[in-house]
Amino acid sequence: MKIRDLAIHPPLALAPMVGLSHSALRTLLIELGGVGLLFSEMLSAKRLPSENETISPGLIRAPLESPLFYQIYASESSNIEAAVDKLVELDAQGVDLNLGCPAPQLKKIGAGRFLLDRPDELVTVLRRLRKAATLPVSVKIRIGEQPDRNRLLQTCRFLEDEGVDLITIHARLAGDKFCRRPRWELLDGLPDRLNVPVLANGGIFSVEDARRCLECTGASGLMIGRGVVRWPWLISDIARELYHCQSPLAQYSREGLYFAFIDLLKQRFPRERRLGRLKQFTHYFASAHDFGHLLASRVQSSSSLEQATERAGEFFRQAA
Repeated sequence: MKIRDLAIHPPLALAPMVGLSHSALRTLLIELGGVGLLFSEMLSAKRLPSENETISPGLIRAPLESPLFYQIYASESSNIEAAVDKLVELDAQGVDLNLGCPAPQLKKIGAGRFLLDRPDELVTVLRRLRKAATLPVSVKIRIGEQPDRNRLLQTCRFLEDEGVDLITIHARLAGDKFCRRPRWELLDGLPDRLNVPVLANGGIFSVEDARRCLECTGASGLMIGRGVVRWPWLISDIARELYHCQSPLAQYSREGLYFAFIDLLKQRFPRERRLGRLKQFTHYFASAHDFGHLLASRVQSSSSLEQATERAGEFFRQAA
């Protein structure tokens, strides 16, 4: 898959997830192998220029984390140029505009998926973004308010005409919860009618899910979110089975991987930023483990990273 001059292989991307798609998880996935493109957590275009990349959790990054697209949300076009300048300073490989998030805090300011309800401002944001950025520009959207294939195609063609280089489609409606089955069938044939690559996103928790999604949508590649937190080997497995990529770079047991993640949190983040991220990670990671609810509850009730680490060690010893 090519995004302007950037070659991505395999075409498998880590989704931008708040509190999860940070430096520790990105590094872990690189070590496991198979990930072709990384995304940051969602960042505010307004606040981005004043943030310090050495301490801001969403900006902390190791040199091996590449190619990396930083995802931003914006409610006003006036914030775009300064945000892009900051991303260039950070050696971003691309910038992604969030047009899919339905979170209430974004509704209040008209950002995320709610920017689509403000077409004049959206056009201005996209044009200022395209003019300011020599980097590839991508967007992430949902299907829309209704299961309307023609409307979705029109939206994608509009984005393409405004200079977007990559479109990711989360295959759920704007109001769908994560527990709802993704509507992959609504993407069928759409990628062939566009001139930019399309990543399909949503509901991918196994190699078979990935296979069926690609067959159903005809997408150029996949973006994977919660599934890879639940099973961090997932992207590596898909890369090997569907794209014939080499074996992962690192071998971990589930216990070894969990403690490697804790070590990365210690390396990358100040003390006060570690425990919350471990709890978020553990919520998904534990769901794929036998009696994982015990691990999750012990970590969630911990008051320090040291206590969480000790309790996790006890869990794995008992599970052995």
